[in-house]
Amino acid sequence: MTEKTYTVPEISCEHCVRAITNELASVPGVEVVNIDIPTKVVTLRHSDEVTDEQIIATIAEAGYEVAA
Repeated sequence: MTEKTYTVPEISCEHCVRAITNELASVPGVEVVNIDIPTKVVTLRHSDEVTDEQIIATIAEAGYEVAA
């Protein structure tokens, strides 16, 4: 199990949180999603089979970009 954080500068409200959470929940192996609006940080725990590229692409599908 791996825990990672991603900064998503466009997070500003509960709608953003729901959109990102719903997309990430559809990825097999993603178990925990926590999104902090003030810090704009997405924290998740996932299996080792899930790649950073998958997570970044999934967040993009929700309409948000991960900061480099």
